[in-house]
Amino acid sequence: MTESVSMFCQHPSAEPAEHLAFLDEVDGDEALTWVRARNAEAENVLATTSRYSEIKSDVQAILDSSDKIPGVTQAGEFLYNFWTDADHERGLWRRTTWESYRSENPEWEILLDVDALAEAEDVPWVWHGASVLRPSLDRALVTLSRGGSDADETREFDLTTKQFITDGFFRPEAKGDISWADTTGDVVYVATDFGDGSLTESGYPRIVKRLRRGQDLADAETLFEGETSDVSVGGSYSRLEERTFIYRSPSFFTTEVHELTDEGLVKIDVPETSRPSVWQGWLLVTLRDDWEVGGTTFPAGSLIAIRYEDFLAGGRDFIALFTPTVSASLTSLAATKNHLVLTILDDVVSRLERHTPNESGSFEHADLDVTSTLVANDEDATERPIVSVLVGAVDAEKSDDLWVTVESFHLPSTLAVARIDADGTVREVEKLKSLPAFYDTDGVTVTQHFATSADGTKIPYFQISPRGIAADGSNPTLLYGYGGFEVSLTPSYFAVAGKAWIERGGVYVIANIRGGGEYGPEWHKAALKENRHKAYEDFSAVAKDLVDRCVTTPEHLGTQGGSNGGLLMGNMLTHYPELFGAIVCQVPLLDMRRYTKLLAGASWAAEYGDPDDPEQWEFIKTFSAFHNFNPDGSYPPILFTTSTRDDRVHPAHARTLAHEMLAAGKDVTYFENIEGGHGGAATNAQRAMMQAYAYEFLWQHLS
Repeated sequence: MTESVSMFCQHPSAEPAEHLAFLDEVDGDEALTWVRARNAEAENVLATTSRYSEIKSDVQAILDSSDKIPGVTQAGEFLYNFWTDADHERGLWRRTTWESYRSENPEWEILLDVDALAEAEDVPWVWHGASVLRPSLDRALVTLSRGGSDADETREFDLTTKQFITDGFFRPEAKGDISWADTTGDVVYVATDFGDGSLTESGYPRIVKRLRRGQDLADAETLFEGETSDVSVGGSYSRLEERTFIYRSPSFFTTEVHELTDEGLVKIDVPETSRPSVWQGWLLVTLRDDWEVGGTTFPAGSLIAIRYEDFLAGGRDFIALFTPTVSASLTSLAATKNHLVLTILDDVVSRLERHTPNESGSFEHADLDVTSTLVANDEDATERPIVSVLVGAVDAEKSDDLWVTVESFHLPSTLAVARIDADGTVREVEKLKSLPAFYDTDGVTVTQHFATSADGTKIPYFQISPRGIAADGSNPTLLYGYGGFEVSLTPSYFAVAGKAWIERGGVYVIANIRGGGEYGPEWHKAALKENRHKAYEDFSAVAKDLVDRCVTTPEHLGTQGGSNGGLLMGNMLTHYPELFGAIVCQVPLLDMRRYTKLLAGASWAAEYGDPDDPEQWEFIKTFSAFHNFNPDGSYPPILFTTSTRDDRVHPAHARTLAHEMLAAGKDVTYFENIEGGHGGAATNAQRAMMQAYAYEFLWQHLS
């Protein structure tokens, strides 16, 4: 961090400065008057160019394309999909058969038209998902959000009549969840706002209840109560295991799990930082910290297993299914009828392993190749294809078939189904759908590089470059990052960035900084709380490496990030302003003195620390962009975007810093979308507008 920004503005309390207090009122008249004035200024600067119109049109065409892959989930004989396009901006919930899905133009049975529902009820509904009752498959729990906020409501839906059930299960608007509690469809588990005292300090449920058909919500049976200091609680029924589990999360990264039995709650006595699950009678535990158990120490990032009944009886002889290495980490786990399929990142590139229990009480394992025929045409000029692979069970009750999605930075996403036998043999990989090339990938090159951070750690990053770029520092370059909550940034087909940035001659860069999950939990923990600065040192090291390699120069280097990535952008602004020619800061966290008091902020104290603790505030204030802004400092142009309906990260974060920077005469553009929740947009038209604003802003300042 530079000396020039070591001074802090005087905002010592958890209350907003008096002249900024009006911006905390989400829908306050004065606040919205200020927002509308800023929006008008942004529109005048950004939305009046022909380039903006072209980018917006291109982006919306991608988002609305009928050539998109309709992602599906199987329930019985049907494949279910939620779809948006130009004619259905809020979307259609629909289903089809396997035979039809395999065709070029599947025939879809429309179950729910969300656009029509929004119009009929005069509510800007946004789809939040559905859960089909199994095995009867005759009804579903459908969840809808008003304007895209995290708070939503759930209604019961009849899949035969294609109508909501008038006297069916209903969860009023709140942050929470409702799920089927058995196979009859007459009982659900509900975690929601039950009234005074039923929410945690983070605004999530702290009580789980069992609601029977015909009961009023107020009469539901209480199963579990957490503490107000917890993040949240929840309950779920595993139909395949015929077990119910109750979850309590004391913090964002800790979970206490109990099985609900006829005798009461039975705690699964594993570390609270771990992630336990039960599959085919096995207890699977993914570790975030080292754990010494049964005479063996398993390192953080391991996946270990034991027979569940043996564990409940006191056994602790775990088997290690996966142990991390310097370069390899476990990123996800898919369970089929007979196999566990592990997705492993090896220097941020995916590979798969299959693990199968055997009669001797252990597991056989082998590499699983379900992608070689799908990436044969990928032209990455490297020894290994730089690809991402996503897998999931098609029907874990009946088969070992896997959904397989493969993509890279310039290889359009391809969806296939891999048919796997009980012995682990891959019988067939059937390619089902593939995205068209939404942008010109001819000559696009993808390379991976490693920058050296301040403490000597090697930080990987991917560079996606158009053909013909010169190594003279003249290339408009966009550096993207996140660096938090163990989220990994993996190779993906960024159609929008490809069309709006790469095809127009820009270089696109993804930085895999600490705080993310690219190398497992230790990579994440390396940038927690008092070590947060390491994430920012990592990101700045990548920026400097791009300059040292003559890819770009600071005047041509822009950066972009949202949410925790918006916090990253705030720190690039205040600590490394000399490295960038423009910054796009989206739905950001910026006022870290007050973040725990704003909406869901209290749930993130395990990531950032507690600003009400004077000792912790000493390090938190070093990465609070609002407090590190110096009115007399020099800063690159910045675009702030947020959403009025964001009920996760309060729009006051962006509003207040933008207000202060504007008052100090800095180059600030601000736009606040009214809808959209934490995603910043509720429809494809809004998403296209918001993305076009960002790219137009960057092109104006970097080219």
